[in-house]
Order: sequence, then C-alpha cells, then structure tokens
Amino acid sequence: MTQTMEPVVSTGRTPQQRVDAWLQEFEAALAALDVGRATSAFLTDSYWRDLTAFTWNIKTVEGHEQISDMLTARLADTRPAGFATTEDATDDGDGVASAFLSFETAVGRCEGHVRIRPDADGVDRAWTLLTTMQELKGYEESRGPTRVLGAVHGSDPDTRSWAEKKADEERELGRTAQPYVLVIGGGQGGIALGARLRQLGVPSVVVDRHDRPGDQWRKRYKSLCLHDPVWYDHLPYLPFPENWPVFAPKDKIGDWLEFYTKVMEVPYWSKTTCLSANYDEDQERWTVELDRDGERLTLHPTQLVLATGMSGKPSIPTVPGQDIFAGEQHHSSRHPGPDAYAGKKVVVIGSNNSAHDICKALVDNGVDATMVQRSSTHIVKSDSLRSIALGGLYSEEAVASGMTTKKADLTFASLPYRIMHAFQVPVYNQIREQDKEFYDRLEAAGFRLDFGDDDSGLFMKYLRRGSGYYIDVGASELIANGTIKLVQGQLDHLTENSVVLADGTELEADVVVYATGFGSMNGWAADLMGQDVADRVGKVWGLGSDTTKDPGPWEGEQRNMWKPTQQPRLWFHGGNLHQSRHYSLYLALQLKARYEGLDTPVYGLAEVHHLS
Repeated sequence: MTQTMEPVVSTGRTPQQRVDAWLQEFEAALAALDVGRATSAFLTDSYWRDLTAFTWNIKTVEGHEQISDMLTARLADTRPAGFATTEDATDDGDGVASAFLSFETAVGRCEGHVRIRPDADGVDRAWTLLTTMQELKGYEESRGPTRVLGAVHGSDPDTRSWAEKKADEERELGRTAQPYVLVIGGGQGGIALGARLRQLGVPSVVVDRHDRPGDQWRKRYKSLCLHDPVWYDHLPYLPFPENWPVFAPKDKIGDWLEFYTKVMEVPYWSKTTCLSANYDEDQERWTVELDRDGERLTLHPTQLVLATGMSGKPSIPTVPGQDIFAGEQHHSSRHPGPDAYAGKKVVVIGSNNSAHDICKALVDNGVDATMVQRSSTHIVKSDSLRSIALGGLYSEEAVASGMTTKKADLTFASLPYRIMHAFQVPVYNQIREQDKEFYDRLEAAGFRLDFGDDDSGLFMKYLRRGSGYYIDVGASELIANGTIKLVQGQLDHLTENSVVLADGTELEADVVVYATGFGSMNGWAADLMGQDVADRVGKVWGLGSDTTKDPGPWEGEQRNMWKPTQQPRLWFHGGNLHQSRHYSLYLALQLKARYEGLDTPVYGLAEVHHLS
C-alpha cells in the first residue's frame, strides 16, 4: 500500500540530523518498492539527476510525475540500499541543507549529493538529488589497495616480460584480436576514455590521424594556451604536478597528453584515418575501414565512440568570391600563427576565443589585423572568472580548504541544468559590476557585448551552444585601445584583394581567417557512416534551452553526449578537459557493463528533435 513520506521536520535540527533523517525515510521507501512514498520525499519543483546509477543513461527527471515514472520503471531492478553521508552535511542558507552521499545498487557502488529544504508544511523534502555510478561490483579497477603486484614472485608458466607482453598485445590488436570498443579521435577526450577502458579491462583502441598524441594541440596557432585554470583540467588518475602552470601552453599540453598516453598504457594508433564505418544489425557490430600509416585494416568493434571533439569539424562560410581571392584563406583551426604574415593585412572573421587569440598574436608581432564582429560576444576577464566563478571549486584556495577534484566535479554535476542559470546570474552580475570600467571601454570601442540570453554568462553559453564567448587574457585591451581594428557587419563577398561586408564596407586583405566555429559532432557521423546514421542520432550538444543556437524542446542533458543514442552502439564523447575527465567514467562504465554482458536497460533514451 502506497504511503506518503514520514514527516521529517527541519525545525531545531542540525543539517546532519536533517539529512540523516531524510535519507533514512527515503531508503525505507525505496526498500519497500513504494514509488509513491519515495516520490513524496521530493519537492514539487525538484530535480533528480542520474549518471548511470539508476537509468543506465545520463538523465535528469524533473518533478513528481517524471520521478515517479523513472522509479516505476527502474526501482525493482536497481535495488538501491545503504544510503549514508560521506562527510558532514552543510547549511547552504535559505533553509537548504546538503551532503555528499554513498550507496549501492544491485550491480554497482555509487556516490551522489542531495539538497533538502523545508516544504510549505515545514517538512524537509529533496530539492536536488544527484546519483552517480562509481564502479561495478565484481569488475572494480585494480588500484590503491587492490593494485596488481607487477613482479612475479615464484614460478610463472608465462615467461614473457612486461615489455614483451605489451608488444604482443599491440601486434595482435586489430589482427588476431578485435577491440570491443573503437574510439575515433585521440585528443584529450579519446585519451581519457582510453585510459578508463584500459583500467577496466575493456579491449579497446584509440585511433587518430595525427603523427603523435597531443598533435591536436601542437598544430594549433603558436600562442594558444588553455583558458581554463589547471585545477579544472586534470585528467583521470594522473593530476597535473603542483608546479604546472595555471594556464598551460598548447605544446606543453600536447607533451602531457603524449606522456599520459604512454604511462597509462592507452592502446593508441597514430597516423590512422577512419575511412568508413557501417553497422551490421544482424551481427550487432561495426565494420570499420582504416588506413593505418598506409596499411588498410578492417576492424569489427562492438561499440564505436566518436571522440572527435565538439570543436572538431570546422564550420566555414561559403561566400561569393572565395575562388577569386588572391590571398590566403583558412579556418582558425588551421591558423599557423603570426610569423608568416609580416607586412600583410589579415582580416579575421569572428569574435570569439580563437578570433581574439589570433588577433592578439598578430598585432603583438606587428601584423595589421582587423576583427569582423558579426554578432554580440560574451567577454569575461580570466582573473574574474577564476576568482568569482571557479574559485570555490577549482582553485588553490579550494584545494587548501579540502576541496578535491572529485568533490568539485560532483558539486558541479549536482546542479541540474534546468536551474543552473539561476546560480550563474548572480555570479556574472558580480563580475559585471566589478569590471564595469573594462566593459564600458570595450563598448566605447564599438564592441558588442552580451552576457547570454538570460545574463547567465559563460558556462551556460558553453553548455547551450559551445560558442559566443571569449575569456579575456589580453586581447580585449587591444580592442579597447584600437590596436586590434574592429569592424561590425556580415560577410558578403570577397574580391581579389579584399573582404566586402553587407553594408558595403571593404577591407583590404592579404589573408582571411575564418574564426567561425565548428559544426555539430554528428557531422563526423555523416562523413563516416552516412547521412542516415547522422539523422538517426540527431544534433549533438546543447540543452534544448530555446536560447540562441540551442533550439527547444528542453532536453535536460547534453544532447547525445556520453550516453546511448538512437543509433545502437554508437556513442559521442567530448568537451573540455573537465568534461573529458568527469564523463569518461560514466561512459566507460556503460561500455564495461555491456562488455561483461550485464543487463543495461536504458531509461529515457532521448528522442531526436534536430538533425544538425
């Protein structure tokens, strides 16, 4: 018989007592398979974000109806138990108490986070709940106290050394032994996932067209540095050393990725181009044709992961006159840096991160550079972003206060996307007020600024559309003082030696750089597998927020990222270093469970609303 939740009144209790009482009642409802009672533990406006633990998906359910539906479908199989806080609960103000959690399911060990607050009747109910799978029972990684011995103490019928075993494995992979997972794309995303799969014992290989791991960074324009600080950017298992720069130069990142690939024993094929991929529905596997440094190979992986990056497929506008322009044209991803352009006039189309970086490097080296701003751009100073937006989770001060990377990631993940903007608006209001003079000078120079459709700033722009912003590391000052020339307008056509805008403005040019962003990741699927597969998957990235470049309806999670798609056994993995680190765990666990033959019923497989 369905009951309502036993009252857990907040008055007179500590945050720990309140959370403990809520957990006790919630677990009792779950153990009794009483969906109604468990649902009543949540506020009417509440959010349960699950990363693989309950749904075998990356899924957020909102409100009583969705929570009830998910529990009806998944509670009996999941069998959650053992809920407990992992450290003292905290008072977050406005009646909200929060805590980190641990619990188990039938197949896994899990962690999470909960925020509770008093409802109108004074009873504590959950506002947000995060549940995450951390490891599969019986298939744990060998690390810490369970790490492998390494040396052979005693007799061993296999007399091969470690190096010989590794050489044999590399020789057999793709020939006498097929990978269960093929990861296409060997940047930070593919490498992080490859390391996870290696530690989980899932036969896999990461392939990339470049000569060496890290070339994706080395081959970008020479002034490129990370705009995110070091505390935000660690890879799984092996954090950056304490003397690592706050903002790492591109070549240093490239060397780290190559080092990481070797140390973590990631099976990695460089100089490898994927020619085609076709899915056999009867055999439930892929046939993938590769060119590995001139050798044609055919692989038959069961699972295929596109880790080609959300910024992997250049978007280049097609305009009249490109065929007659006498100078050089290239996308920002191909920009070599300023050295070749002394004495030339360079027009950069675009006004986001790459455009700013390229223009700054050009003018710093005495090159005449003009930025063409086609639409408004969000600007945030790097120091302000670090101190105000990231400081509580990802900073030296956060580390000193006891914040770990894992806790920071779980805290960030615990904010459902539906309400994340509400937490971001005051952050960027504070930044706007603190840096008012900076913004006034930019606008006086003619630069068009925005803070997002709802003033929620950089993170929401990134999550919704992956573009439209610049983290200022010096270029904005050069725009404000006129060193970088700024022109507003839309690109109309090119002549033999100029760029012409829609209003008739003509810009003399020897070089045109298209800093015009990147297309949806399913463009790679279209290239490799055909447009029908790309359309079956639909648009990749975005939340469905119905804001600029992120059309609705509401998705609740990143479209098609790190989770099952409408194309069986096709996955997408990418994002910045933070996302590559955090979400590679959940993708790897989903793949490991399938490799071991575990039942993985997916709840809430996303529908396709947009094709590109």
